[in-house]
Amino acid sequence: MKSTFIFPVYVLCTAYVIIMVPIIAENRCKVTTEKADCSHLELYTIPSDLPTTIKILDLSHNRLKTLPAANLSRYDKLHHLDVGYNTLHILDTALCQKLPLLKILNLQHNEFSKIPEKGFLYCTDLAELRLNSNGIKGITGNPFESLQNLNVLDVSHNKMTTTALGDKEQLPNLSELLYSHNMISELRKEDFMFPFNNSVQKLDLSSNPVKEFQEGCFQKLPNLRTLIMANMTLGPKLTEKLCSQLPGTQITVLILLNSQLTKIYNTTLKGLETTNVLSLDISKNVMSQIDNNSFIYLPNLRILNLEENQVSHLTSKAFKGLSNLRYLNLKKFFSSSKSKIDDLSFQWLQNLQYLNMEQNKKIFFSEFTFSGLTNLTNLDLGGCSFQTIRNETFSSLSNSSLISLNLSKIDLTKIESRAFYGLKHLEVLDLGINQIDQYLTGQEFEGLHKIKQIYLSYNKHLSLTRSSFCSIPSLEKLNLRKTAITFKSPSNSLFQCLHNLTHLDLGNNNIANIDEDIFSGLHNLRILSLQHNNLARLWKKANPGGPVLFLKGLQNLEILDLLSNGLDEIPAEAFRGLSDLKILNLGENNIYVFPQSLFADQESLLDLDLHKNLITSVEENTFKNVLGSLRNLSMGNNPFDCTCESIAWFADWLNKTNTSVPGRDSQYICNTPSNYHGVLVKNFDNSPCKDHAPFMALFIFSFTVTSSLVVFVLLLNFQGWRIKFHWTVLENKILGLTEIDLGDRNFQYDAYIIHAKKDESWVYRYLLPLENGRQYKFCFEERDFEAGESNLQLIVNSIRNSRKVIFVITRYFLNDQWCRRFKVQQAFQQFIVDSRDSIILLFLEDIPDYKLNYSIKMRRGMFKSRCILEWPLQNERIDAFQQKLKIALGSPNVVN
Repeated sequence: MKSTFIFPVYVLCTAYVIIMVPIIAENRCKVTTEKADCSHLELYTIPSDLPTTIKILDLSHNRLKTLPAANLSRYDKLHHLDVGYNTLHILDTALCQKLPLLKILNLQHNEFSKIPEKGFLYCTDLAELRLNSNGIKGITGNPFESLQNLNVLDVSHNKMTTTALGDKEQLPNLSELLYSHNMISELRKEDFMFPFNNSVQKLDLSSNPVKEFQEGCFQKLPNLRTLIMANMTLGPKLTEKLCSQLPGTQITVLILLNSQLTKIYNTTLKGLETTNVLSLDISKNVMSQIDNNSFIYLPNLRILNLEENQVSHLTSKAFKGLSNLRYLNLKKFFSSSKSKIDDLSFQWLQNLQYLNMEQNKKIFFSEFTFSGLTNLTNLDLGGCSFQTIRNETFSSLSNSSLISLNLSKIDLTKIESRAFYGLKHLEVLDLGINQIDQYLTGQEFEGLHKIKQIYLSYNKHLSLTRSSFCSIPSLEKLNLRKTAITFKSPSNSLFQCLHNLTHLDLGNNNIANIDEDIFSGLHNLRILSLQHNNLARLWKKANPGGPVLFLKGLQNLEILDLLSNGLDEIPAEAFRGLSDLKILNLGENNIYVFPQSLFADQESLLDLDLHKNLITSVEENTFKNVLGSLRNLSMGNNPFDCTCESIAWFADWLNKTNTSVPGRDSQYICNTPSNYHGVLVKNFDNSPCKDHAPFMALFIFSFTVTSSLVVFVLLLNFQGWRIKFHWTVLENKILGLTEIDLGDRNFQYDAYIIHAKKDESWVYRYLLPLENGRQYKFCFEERDFEAGESNLQLIVNSIRNSRKVIFVITRYFLNDQWCRRFKVQQAFQQFIVDSRDSIILLFLEDIPDYKLNYSIKMRRGMFKSRCILEWPLQNERIDAFQQKLKIALGSPNVVN
């Protein structure tokens, strides 16, 4: 029973593998309108379910062993078929018959060790055939005879020992023939008899062990224009023989890269005298010597590449005859030991436009080195050695047309005044990646009347002042990244002379303090990079003087980079006026909240980067204005708070927008609350957030009532005394106790003095002397109370008959029960009942308001400021104190 059950299951599984697996494999191809990419799929057969209209089919890097023409017949619109990197060894003769439009056939890296005689019989329209890396040892018969329209034939990386491709004329339209990496040791005249119509223009014989050039070997290639003989062991003698075989061709490009040409004698290139060679590459040859007059046979040469050689001495006539040379590459040309350039070595190159001398460390440049280069436009000296640039260093180029000068990585430490004075046409100056450590006065760049770009980034230290760039007002691009910038003078208007500046890079300078007007005058600035600085303090509300709005006036700014500045606050006005801003980078800061009006002027913003901040909430009122126009948004790696109030709107936007949001499915992750921790923001369920409208009114009402009650209780607790005081005064007015100006009443005393017993000496010394001259009369108990009468009655009558009442307040006063419980109450009652502003407080000590209220139920706020006096600590201010007291004694008693 068990075995009968297993057998049907086995049959079904086998059928599934046989039927379904090929279908699955076929469906893995990447198909576009005209191309099907089925590469790297480990296919054993040709897919049969691809669109029949495709023009390009890539079946490379699979496991195809055969290429049946019948299986490809349904794709008869194919122009390009790539079956490289398979294990094909048989070619179906009918292939091109089934694919009549085929132009390109790639059979590289297969196992076609022999080419069948009739393999390409029907490929008459084929234009490109790749047979490289197949292990082909030789061509027998004439397998390419039918390829009437073939332009490119690649048989490189095989095991061929001869260039012969047949024994009769054929391939009438062949223009490019590639033989590199074979085993060809001799070039014979008869081996090139096959090209009909002399059509070959490019011949690549690189990486072949050629040891002999037979006389007339290139005779059947009269239209040859490009010959590549790289990575060979030619040496000077074989190179000379090769050159002697090229007359009679149309050779214009000769590449002898890494051909062991250790020396160039004055006869090595003599064979090229009657040719029209325009480009010569003899780089990477470990060349140690170039004789005088070596290039006199190449008067039409335009490009000469001598990169990576070991020449120790460049003689004054080495380049003689190269009057039409336009491009000269001498990168790593000189030996690593000390080398020499004769003065006037370049004098023959009057039409040279580009000179590359990069990475030639051990070489000395004199003031005459570049003499004669009147038409030079580009000079690259990067990686050479110039510790100091003096005003004579480039004096020989003062009459040249130099536009670009590269002086990067030259160990430069100082630029002298007027170092570039004669370079009046220079537009680009690269001084980056050096060791410059100096104060730029502005004289260093004098004479650069047309300069547009200066690259000073990655130097040791630059100290700037307002005049640093005033000699180059034409400057459009200035790079000062990672130069440890300091400001010799205040940073305001530092770039005021650069009215044409469009690009300014101040990144990686740890700038922490700049003035609000640092960029004033830069009305044409388009790009500003301030990344990796320390500008956080400047935008804080707590900053002395308020936030520094250093971006004001940059109304044409389009790109602003503030990456990694430690920013945690952004003022609402930070980007005001930047209406043309297209790209804004605020990534890798500590921003957690945005003012609602921050992006009010950024309606044209296309790219916004806010990644790696502390953003928890994305509010609609803040971002709606800017997200509508965005092309790219980067806000990943933030600790989002996935609640209705914080993220619901943004989660909905993420799921609907067409804006590019990199990392939407991996970097936008909820941090809080706990039930959403680790969940993608786009998966936030905002359905509970949409039904809260009916409860909003109730919430607002209850919140308002509760808040009002709390405010009322707090008001009573902290300001109840003030309310009670003013209510009492108001009550007296309503009950008919109207205010009476008692200024004209005849009082017996100007003031009644209430003081503690221990403060009596102070009263004698400082208050009573004011009575001298009969200007004032005070009621002083110890002196003016008559014996025999009740003290209580005397106090009441004296206070009533005194125009003012003076409280001499000290800690003794606050602890004096007699003062606190009777005298003060009588004076205050008179203050309320008669509506008299009669009390003057003299504080001899610093008494806090809460102690004053606790002891005598009074506060400073109940009295006018002119009636509250503080005893001075300095003796010289006593006169001023007494003057204020006189003013208080003379003030009216009406309560306002």
